[in-house]
Amino acid sequence: MLATFYTLSSILPTFFSTSPRISSSVNRSRLKRSCSVTVNQLESPIVLGFGGVGVDLLATVAAFPNPDDKIRTTNLEVQGGGNAGNALTCAARLGLNARLISKVANDAQGRGILEELKDDGVDVSYFAVSEEGNSPFTYVIVDNQTKTRTCIHTPGSPLMLPDDISESTLLTALDGVKLVYFDVRLPETALVVAHKAISKKIPILIDAERPREGLDDLINLSDYVVCSAKFPQTWTGAPSVPSALVSMLLRLPKVKFVIVTLGADGCIMLERSVAENSQAKEMDVDNLVEQLKHKSDSTTTGPTCFSSDVTRLQAKGVGSIYGKIFIGTAEKIPQSELVDTTGAGDAFIGAVLYGNL
Repeated sequence: MLATFYTLSSILPTFFSTSPRISSSVNRSRLKRSCSVTVNQLESPIVLGFGGVGVDLLATVAAFPNPDDKIRTTNLEVQGGGNAGNALTCAARLGLNARLISKVANDAQGRGILEELKDDGVDVSYFAVSEEGNSPFTYVIVDNQTKTRTCIHTPGSPLMLPDDISESTLLTALDGVKLVYFDVRLPETALVVAHKAISKKIPILIDAERPREGLDDLINLSDYVVCSAKFPQTWTGAPSVPSALVSMLLRLPKVKFVIVTLGADGCIMLERSVAENSQAKEMDVDNLVEQLKHKSDSTTTGPTCFSSDVTRLQAKGVGSIYGKIFIGTAEKIPQSELVDTTGAGDAFIGAVLYGNL
């Protein structure tokens, strides 16, 4: 699994520098490209995504408004969005054969979503398209002062239900797939897809962004979990992020690894050791994480990775587990080059999909 982390370190900066769909250290307007499915992609491992897509209206402002303010944008862009849409765009651009299941309406936004995904090499032939309702869209206020974003989401209507995808279509979508990804949107249909994937012995990766309807059911079916910074402690009640990761693997015996993303501080991964090693030393997981962090060189601008040996990791008040800790540092991006953080976590997950296949 160390190879996954080194893969992430090498490909994320390259992907970010060529992505108009996902914000990064390079302005999105630099590059507009069309890259429909290539021969190389068709020969690459197939990943299937299920979840949210949408249109993002990104309004950049000098500073976030106060209540009842009237302000002007400094820039306005309309782009494809949604967790699953962004993650599968990343996976396709990195060369995977990416398929996506979701639902849009037959409106201008829905047609634009499908067209942009197809242009980026994502197979959208398994989408459900409604003749009524509206496609999902999100107003994104990008604060140019803090380089953060605030999202105001309008869900698609009508929502996707299990009847929107036939069993024969689902079986075709899963044919040859090596990994299935869920962002935990549209949970009723997501569970149907997940159970069918399990019946075909296809591993599952879950994006645990925050507690939401259907997450507990899906996370218990997953083989890999990628979390946002606050999720592990919120979900487990553990006193620290490292101890929360131990708690998650104890609660989820099927999960092989869990990653928590920490923004500018990089990420931490806990990988389960399949064989318990009676000779492995026992260490407090919080202390081990701090030791690994001290190995990083503050003068290095590029991303790096440090890992422990297989260790019996002890979390106070939680329990212990045999595993390895990986610390991934983030690339140091000059403030002047940073656009905003829209889609950064989704791009990370796309790279995890790539690195895991």
